[in-house]
Amino acid sequence: MRNLQETHLNRARASLRQVLSWYGYLRKSGQLSSNPELAGLVKPELEALNSTLNKLDSSVIRIAAFGLVSRGKSAVLNALLGDKILQTGPLNGVTQWPRSVRWQPGGKVLVELIDTPGLDEIEGESRADMARGVVHQADLILFIVSGDITHTEYYALLELRKAQKPLILVFNKIDLYPDTDQGAIYQNLQQLGAGHLQKKPLLPDEIVMVAAEPAPMEVRVEWPDGRVSYEWETPPPQVDELKETILNILNREGRSLLALNALIQARDAEAAIAQKTIDLREQEAEDIIWQFTKYKALAVMLNPIAFLDILGGTVADLALIRALARLYGLPMTSYEAGKILKTILFSSGGLLLGELGSSFLLGLGKSTAAITSGDNPSNITAFAGSAIAQAGIAGYGAYSVGKAAQVYLEKGCTWGQLGASSVIQEILSQVDQNTILYRLRQELGIKY
Repeated sequence: MRNLQETHLNRARASLRQVLSWYGYLRKSGQLSSNPELAGLVKPELEALNSTLNKLDSSVIRIAAFGLVSRGKSAVLNALLGDKILQTGPLNGVTQWPRSVRWQPGGKVLVELIDTPGLDEIEGESRADMARGVVHQADLILFIVSGDITHTEYYALLELRKAQKPLILVFNKIDLYPDTDQGAIYQNLQQLGAGHLQKKPLLPDEIVMVAAEPAPMEVRVEWPDGRVSYEWETPPPQVDELKETILNILNREGRSLLALNALIQARDAEAAIAQKTIDLREQEAEDIIWQFTKYKALAVMLNPIAFLDILGGTVADLALIRALARLYGLPMTSYEAGKILKTILFSSGGLLLGELGSSFLLGLGKSTAAITSGDNPSNITAFAGSAIAQAGIAGYGAYSVGKAAQVYLEKGCTWGQLGASSVIQEILSQVDQNTILYRLRQELGIKY
C-alpha cells in the first residue's frame, strides 16, 4: 500500500512539473511576454500551480474543519491537539478568520489543522466565503454536526462535496444525548451524510462520534468525617476514535490524498488558464476555424481520389486542433490532438462519423466520374456535383471539429499520459473499496 501511495505522489509531481515546464517554455519563448495582458491574467493560476507543487514536496496534509456556528469545530481541533490553542466560547462567531495549527499525531505524519468560521454566520458572508475557499487547499474535510442534520447543514454538506474532497462526518456533543438517541441519530447521519449517494451509507471511517468539550457534571463527594458535598467536574474529551480514524486514513491513503488534491487544484488552475486565454482570443480562434473550414472544403472538392479525401480531411482536422492550441498557448502534441479528434467523433452523435461515411461514398462517386470523364463528358457534371456536395460536408465537419475542440480546450490541457485528469482517474481506479477515496470515486461518477 505504501509503495502505491508513493507512486501516486510521484505521478502527481510529474504531472505538475510537466505543466509548469510547459508554461515556463512559453514564458522563455516570448509567447506570454509578447502578450502582457494574457500574462497578467494567468499569473494567479501559475502561482497557484507553483504553490501546489511546493505543498506536494513538503508532504504536509491539511485537514480543515467545517460546520455551522456552535457545532464545536474549534473544540474538536483542540481536543485532537490535546491543548486549548484555538479560541472557543458560548457566543456565535468566535472564530472570525481561518486559523491553522500544526499537529503531529503519533510523532510521524505532519498535519495542518485548519479552523474555519461558521458557514451560516449572520452578517458574515465574507467570512463564509473565505471558509469555502479553504476547502480547495484541504486534503481532508471534517464536517462537524452536533445532532440530526438540519436543512442548512445538509445543503452546506452538498456544497462541500462539490469540491471533490474526502470528508469525515463528525457527530460532536454526544454527551448531551442518551445512548438510544445517539444510535438513532448515527443511523440518520449515515444516510444523509452520504449526500446524493443515499443508497450507499457512510463507511465507518466516514462518520465518527465525539464529545470534544463535554458539559460539566455534578459529582457527589463523601468525606471521611461523613460530610457530603457536591462539586462540578468536566469529563475528559472523547476524541480517541476520531484521532484513530484520522491516523488510519493517513497511514492507509495519506499520500494518495495529497496527490489527488494537488491534481484537482492543478486541473482547476489549468482550466482557468485555458478559459482566460480562450476569452481573450475568441475572435482570432473564430478566424482560424473559418480559414481551415474553407481550406478543407476546397482541398476535398478538388481532390479526385476518394481515400485521399478522407486522409487529407483528417490531417486538416488535426492541424486545426493544433493551430487552436498554439493560438491559446496550450500544450498539445499530435497524440493529444488525435485523442481529442477521436473523442469529438464519438461524442458528436454520429454527425462527424456521418461526414466520413458520406465523404467515402461521394469520394468514390467523384473518383469514378473523374476516371470516366474522358469517355463521357456528362460525367464531368457528376464529378462537379459530387465534389460540391462533398466540399459542403467537409466544410461543415471542419467547423464542427473546430468548435468542439474549443470546448475541450476550455477544460485545459489536462489529458495525455501525465495530464491532471488522466492521473486523477488513474489514482481513483486503484483505490480499495474500504478506503475513504472510494467514496470520492463514486461522487465523480468514475466507473472501472
